[in-house]
Amino acid sequence: MDDGLVAKRPFAERLRDIYTGSMLTNMLHIGYETGLFEAAAEGPATCQELAERTNLTERYVREWLGAMVTAEIFDYRPEAGIFSLPEEHAAFLTGGSARNLAPVSRILNHFGKHVPGVIESFRHGGGVPYSEYWPEFTCFSSDVWRRIYDNHLVDDFLGRVEGLHDRLNAGADVLDIGSGDGHAINVMARAFPKSRFVGYDLSEAGVAAGNAAAEEEGLANARFEMMDVTRLPTEPKWDVITAFDSIHDQFEPQRVLDNIRGALKDDGYFLMIDFKFRSAIEDNIGNPFAPMHYGISILHCMTVSLAGGGAGLGTVWGIDKATEMVKAAGFNQVEVLDSPRPQNCIYICCP
Repeated sequence: MDDGLVAKRPFAERLRDIYTGSMLTNMLHIGYETGLFEAAAEGPATCQELAERTNLTERYVREWLGAMVTAEIFDYRPEAGIFSLPEEHAAFLTGGSARNLAPVSRILNHFGKHVPGVIESFRHGGGVPYSEYWPEFTCFSSDVWRRIYDNHLVDDFLGRVEGLHDRLNAGADVLDIGSGDGHAINVMARAFPKSRFVGYDLSEAGVAAGNAAAEEEGLANARFEMMDVTRLPTEPKWDVITAFDSIHDQFEPQRVLDNIRGALKDDGYFLMIDFKFRSAIEDNIGNPFAPMHYGISILHCMTVSLAGGGAGLGTVWGIDKATEMVKAAGFNQVEVLDSPRPQNCIYICCP
């Protein structure tokens, strides 16, 4: 073999691993949707037993198990024909907590459906509008973020802001920008019954879902309204404004940040949760989350913004750019803290 090709072989092997990972994402999606992971977590089983637990076709389950075993996700005892999902693997593939990473596979596979439209945007400009992602993306991303809010929002996100719990316990007016299906607001409303919570979103379906959930839970202190936050009024003033993974998607993010400052009380808090990256590519080299999130940006966050003629900040707008924009909006005190999730950070912004 040519010495040059031998030297280049490690990169070919890396490409093999990349393509294998892509295919395994599909397999994880199948395992999550069909309930195979949950069924396997019940205990070791033969292929037939797993098929019976899930009411699935044995032949498909057998081939899927081949992928799981050779990827070292499942263990296999061939002499007994027994497959098992190790407990330390099940912790990240089953259950209702934020540790369960299997739902991420649905989001990544959904993005893949939009590659042709994004390629057209590479060639002709513009982007793929959010309407093309709805309702699947809303459902899939909610499945991930609901777990995060349940596990981390009150104690690990809000709890990082000194004095904020006391203010919320005493009673405060709180606004959430880009409230989606409303789960974050409802989690906060449940935890702080003396405070009043409002969620603004452009999605009629999201607003309806938030209000329905609040009513079902009996949360009289939570409500949701449709609002274009580029036209956010300066009255009433809010004690706390939150934005969870939503500012970088905005068509006019600087205008939205300016409006947030105008609507916040002078002694208020603006709390922003976003992805923890730097703004320059070279500063993200070595960050294991960076390649995936540049891809997520191209396949969703950036293209959705550009489709509406927006700024197209993208998922990896980064701490440097975010801090610059928040300060330009009139927030003189900006603190960036780590979060319990290594891919996220918390911006605490005060006038």
